[in-house]
Amino acid sequence: MRIVVAENEQRARDGICRLICSIEGNYEVVAQASNGETALELIEQLAPDVVFTDIRMPYMDGIELIEAVRERRIKTEFAVISAHADFQLAQKCISLDVTEYILKPVTKGEMEKVLLRLDARIKGQNVYPKRENESLRQDYPEAHPMVLRALDIIEKEYNGRINQSDLAETLGISPQYFSYIFSKYIGEGFAAFLKKYRIRQALKIMDDGEEDMTVVAYQVGFSDVKYFYKVFREVTGKNISEYKTE
Repeated sequence: MRIVVAENEQRARDGICRLICSIEGNYEVVAQASNGETALELIEQLAPDVVFTDIRMPYMDGIELIEAVRERRIKTEFAVISAHADFQLAQKCISLDVTEYILKPVTKGEMEKVLLRLDARIKGQNVYPKRENESLRQDYPEAHPMVLRALDIIEKEYNGRINQSDLAETLGISPQYFSYIFSKYIGEGFAAFLKKYRIRQALKIMDDGEEDMTVVAYQVGFSDVKYFYKVFREVTGKNISEYKTE
């Protein structure tokens, strides 16, 4: 993977390059740029596989750089590294098909995962293979990679403590960015989706013969049985007894 790093602060730029080079794999930083105009020239000359870019740069900022590359139809993936969790910026990045949006400071573990996802996308592969059993990914095949990862986590951890902020932190993105991309690709907010998914799993447990609603509630992540009853009615339009008599 041939990489260009665009970052106006030399110390930060050197740090990103060292981080990339410290990770095992076929990753090569072929050029560095301290501003957007230089980065665009390098991208036109070198046609790198991936560009890591900051947003705030002189002459041409990161968004303008991505727009210019897209207009020229140069095939390269972009990873934005920013110190700011900005909702409008997140919207713009999605509209420009930015693969990764990473908040500074970036850890080695985060960078390793980012590079693996970028490599898979370049090769047209899915770095998150479908599970053998029913998978939420099958329902949202065109979702953003971060949303697909979130769906995998929901499937695995829905019956425990899971919330939007912690999930965003696990993915290495801001809660605002996560909220936006989840709603955009799923069609509803995270909290509403999680409620529906938990009730969906509850119905399966009930259909398998479990009669104790306290057990059912706890198995799908509800610590308060009364709240489980309330959400059940919200989602299904029926109370428990009405569902059982059908």
